[in-house]
Amino acid sequence: MNKVTTLNQFIIEQQAGVPQATGGFSCLLHHVGIAAKKVNREVNKAGLVDILGRAGSENVQGEDQQKLDIYANETFLSELKASGECCGVASEENQDIIVFDDGLSRDAKYIFCMDPLDGSSNIDVNVSIGTIFSVYRRKSPLGEVANIDDFLQQGCDQVAAGYVIYGSSTMLVYTAGNGVNGFTLDPSIGEFCLSHPNIKTPENGFIYSINEGNYEKFPVGVKKYIKYCQETDKKTKRPYTSRYIGSLVADFHRNLLKGGIFIYPETNSHPTGKLRLLYECNPIAFIAEQAGGLATDGGNRILDMTPENIHQRIPFYTGSKNMVTKVGEFLKFFNNI
Repeated sequence: MNKVTTLNQFIIEQQAGVPQATGGFSCLLHHVGIAAKKVNREVNKAGLVDILGRAGSENVQGEDQQKLDIYANETFLSELKASGECCGVASEENQDIIVFDDGLSRDAKYIFCMDPLDGSSNIDVNVSIGTIFSVYRRKSPLGEVANIDDFLQQGCDQVAAGYVIYGSSTMLVYTAGNGVNGFTLDPSIGEFCLSHPNIKTPENGFIYSINEGNYEKFPVGVKKYIKYCQETDKKTKRPYTSRYIGSLVADFHRNLLKGGIFIYPETNSHPTGKLRLLYECNPIAFIAEQAGGLATDGGNRILDMTPENIHQRIPFYTGSKNMVTKVGEFLKFFNNI
């Protein structure tokens, strides 16, 4: 019988390879796993209980909050505080940062950024949704309350990043800077088990993921790249396949495993882009690079960007290395004409 490695076992084994590790980071990830299992439980029974539909409120982005949005946000906040290893959180669902002001949390080393339920507009139609997160070491002194400067760090400073996808199976995919590993939830034992070790994304992909309904609003370079993807060329195995779910986690996860590119450019209605740098693009970019892919805003490396505020929006291009490089060439050429 093949040995099954659970998420907790994997974390402990990884910790053993870091002599200076104190166990704090491992404890934090353990509580992230607990929160993910709780959210998964509610997602799976959403059609049976009064947790579907709008909550009747808007988040800071001006987007309708779903009941599960609120549940996921509160669940992760509760588990992060319970870990004692997190001193503050930036969430899509909250206008300002949330700081944990008790004595234990003031001495915590880490801050946490998250989109607690990405793609929540798809909940009512049973389409895959997810949680996106990243972890940073705090910059403020231990013993003090976390502040905004702890959060406005470059993506290259992330300690870890990951996502949970709630779909036909539930997976937690994360990196701590030494490769990407995927864990599938085994409901029979209630544990995330290592199912996708050392994930590597293909350098060339044949899937492009973009909301083509916004075609007329796209920059010229993006329009030209879409036409390039649709042209027939046996040498480069085009035309490529168009696949777009409308959930960043779901679209990225497919492309990560199979090869492809996800594009969410600036548009006439969102001239600075729509996805958030801190808790969507940075963690996904970290995972992409650790798996051998790329992530840019069309020209600049995502992980080199310094956030101006916790809800900053940017254009986003990520996936297989050669595809991201190619779309960058189109953008540079056509948008500079």
